[in-house]
Amino acid sequence: MEVTLLGTGAPAGLPRPDCPCAVCATARGPLARAATALLVDGALLLDLTPGAALAAARAGHSLVGVRQVLLTHPHDGPALDVPAGLPPAGRVPDGRVLTLISGHRVRAVPMDTPGTGYEVASPDGERLLYLPPGGAPAGLTDGAAPYDMVLADVVARPDAIARLRATGGIGATTDVIAVHLDHEVPGGGELERRLAAAGARAVPDGTTLIVGEYHAVPDVPRRTLVTGGARSGKSVEAERRLETFPGVLYVATGGGRGGDTEWADRVALHRERRPNSWRTEETCELVPLLSGDGPPLLLDCLSLWLTDAMDRVGAWDDERWRQGGERELRKRVGELVTAVRTTGRTVVAVTNEVGSGVVPATASGRRFRDELGRLNAAFAAECEQVVLVVAGQALVLRN
Repeated sequence: MEVTLLGTGAPAGLPRPDCPCAVCATARGPLARAATALLVDGALLLDLTPGAALAAARAGHSLVGVRQVLLTHPHDGPALDVPAGLPPAGRVPDGRVLTLISGHRVRAVPMDTPGTGYEVASPDGERLLYLPPGGAPAGLTDGAAPYDMVLADVVARPDAIARLRATGGIGATTDVIAVHLDHEVPGGGELERRLAAAGARAVPDGTTLIVGEYHAVPDVPRRTLVTGGARSGKSVEAERRLETFPGVLYVATGGGRGGDTEWADRVALHRERRPNSWRTEETCELVPLLSGDGPPLLLDCLSLWLTDAMDRVGAWDDERWRQGGERELRKRVGELVTAVRTTGRTVVAVTNEVGSGVVPATASGRRFRDELGRLNAAFAAECEQVVLVVAGQALVLRN
């Protein structure tokens, strides 16, 4: 089954008309995207967009052979220029199956928002799923056979990808293509990096893909360390890296602080950001979690884990530190690093960069700064990817 993407952008396109934002200002050449539309084997057009015939011609195709035009969402953009000879556009009721004269079978997939998704099966058995902008499948059941290709709004609805992964619709070899791309995410390398973390990719307008043909799925790093300063956006970056995966275990190492309303507000903000499918566990016992099997882990954060570890060994007291506290802390850190090295789980850990600021005034403060620097270096050495977040921008230090 051959799919040509006549456009890969949001309904208003990219750049958006009259939008002064930085992303739209730089969306030129291959970074410019028309509204998403798919031409399947020259016989089926999914979404009719302005200039579809011209877009097809630029991609080396024609709409002359199109026998069915299906819409996924109401069109609220410019008036459509319907090419002569093209059949009228329509929509298949949810759950209904349409068989084309070309042999393709199209099933309408219910969405959790207004709109319709389409599952298309070729006469040879390849299967693709195309979802509308801002939409995620509703009523999915476990045990679904994985699609060969999924084209979806990965950036705006990462939970749609998580749902499909949870029910089997996306497997290890499914080619996940991001479409309906808007100006929320900078283009170029930043878009590629974010999509790769979700096991997805984007392609330029006019690209023709072969459904079922082997394509290397973006390699999602199994162990990632995200570091940065206070309020740099490091926790948001860490959460973003796992938002397309179901059942994530969020490990909060800070615990509760009775009577501290500012801390309670911080915890509440973090909880509101997390997908509903994630579970939360408040613990500093990270080694057993890393040693066992299970869903991905998000560890937030190592600096609070170290605070707890230093509390346990009495590291804040100079005498206890010299009398064995330092040795005990080294043992605890060594056990954690070994667990990271040998874990079979996907892990994203958050930590703090504290060595670039003011030198602490106390010996215990300087001790914490030094020990966190050592922990970060040892943990990073065991990770496939290390990311530094500065002013909300992620800089990949190791990949």
